[in-house]
Amino acid sequence: MKRWLLTALLLLVWSSVALAQDVLRVGAKHFNEGYILGEMVALILEDGGFTVERRFNLGGTAVSFEALKNGAIDVYPEYTGTLAAEILGAQELKRVDAIDSALQQRWGLRISASYGFNNTYALLMRPQQADSLSMRDIMDLQKHADLQLGLSYEFLKRRDGWEPLASAYGLPQQPVGLEHGLAYQALRDGRIDVTDAYSTDGEIGRYGLRLLTDNKHFFPTYEAVSFYRAGLPAKAVEQLRKLTGKITAAEMQALNAQALFEEKPFRTIAYDFLRAKQLIGTTTDAPASKGADIMGHVWDHLLLTGLALLAAVMVALPLGVVLYRFSYVAKTVLYLTGILQTIPSIALLALMIPLFGIGLVPAVIALFLYALLPILRNTVVGLVTVDPALKKVAAGIGLTPWNRLRLVELPLAMPSILTGIRTAAVINVGTATLAAFIGAGGLGEFIVTGLALNNTSLILQGAVPAAVLAVGIELLFELLEWWLVPAHLRRRYQ
Repeated sequence: MKRWLLTALLLLVWSSVALAQDVLRVGAKHFNEGYILGEMVALILEDGGFTVERRFNLGGTAVSFEALKNGAIDVYPEYTGTLAAEILGAQELKRVDAIDSALQQRWGLRISASYGFNNTYALLMRPQQADSLSMRDIMDLQKHADLQLGLSYEFLKRRDGWEPLASAYGLPQQPVGLEHGLAYQALRDGRIDVTDAYSTDGEIGRYGLRLLTDNKHFFPTYEAVSFYRAGLPAKAVEQLRKLTGKITAAEMQALNAQALFEEKPFRTIAYDFLRAKQLIGTTTDAPASKGADIMGHVWDHLLLTGLALLAAVMVALPLGVVLYRFSYVAKTVLYLTGILQTIPSIALLALMIPLFGIGLVPAVIALFLYALLPILRNTVVGLVTVDPALKKVAAGIGLTPWNRLRLVELPLAMPSILTGIRTAAVINVGTATLAAFIGAGGLGEFIVTGLALNNTSLILQGAVPAAVLAVGIELLFELLEWWLVPAHLRRRYQ
């Protein structure tokens, strides 16, 4: 009997491992084209029989590359110019095979052949303003130092971005940074005069914007490719080859326009294109309803917030009691936890990727660190401010230090402790929206995607439920206070 059970257990483990090997994680950077190409990659792999986990909304090249290098994702769409300049630091590499060889030698990573289009960087203007200033190419910016440039944050810091471009052309402007998805609206409204763009952006044709000629050929070629681990199954690599040479620049621009102006779901756009090209078969998967989609993201958001808050309470509450007993180290520990609050959320999340990859774990750890200070500080303050006379009375009647803490000090400090936990919970609800940048899901996915599409409705799908969650947490803690705190103390703290 025992042998049979052992055999069954081994078979179960083996089948679980075999199934896990067929699960591929597809990433995508957080812009329209990244989402669409990511869906194409996912759908083609699914058509080949693989189970695909989508890890979209990754926050830029650095985050996506770290996720691939650390095995958090298996493949994502990338561009040869970005690979050469940003990742390899070898802008002289132009050919796909040379870039592929360099990536394989350094990190064991590979790229596919080109999808068929070049999505290079460009600078663009409103055509009326360009005509009035007789501007045709980037060199003409030298003559107009007063023009306001609004550039995407990534472009400002890229090795093939603003600083080397300005040096190559001798440009005098001091640009401001803004989200790429918002730049087009700012350009149309006249708040900026020039912005960077991807040459396949759907807005270019729709708004009739003028591309400034790169007459020094500064920008490298950005051929779209699949960037994947060398250990990817051979069948998966074969599936990815189906995209080779199948997308033209005009087609990609039209697909981007569908997402922007027709507000089609990225999956629908990718599926329709692949079916029209006969690259995949039909699928019966029905998209989730909007309500179910929102509730799924709400659950993910609650999971992120709840796990981080629970861990913070389990650590900060006993640590606060220890600091109360050993006050000479309290300030040092509180200062150290306070420093964590000064680290920008997106920076802390990005720092987690080399250590913990992407997804739930790094997001929960980052939120846990942010939740420590309010709980820790309020625990110490609550215990310190208990009436000294009551402490003396408790000692006078013979209570041990442990019983004084359990029966007198902690109950009297409870309003302050609950306030700290409440503050940490509300902070986590807001900060958790940024976890979408490292593929952790939650309501931030709606907000990030909405920013990429400049879609207010989509942004509100994430922002409104997050606000409702924050209010709900406030009400929940009101109930907890009513249950845990004596009535006379509730009146005192109201």
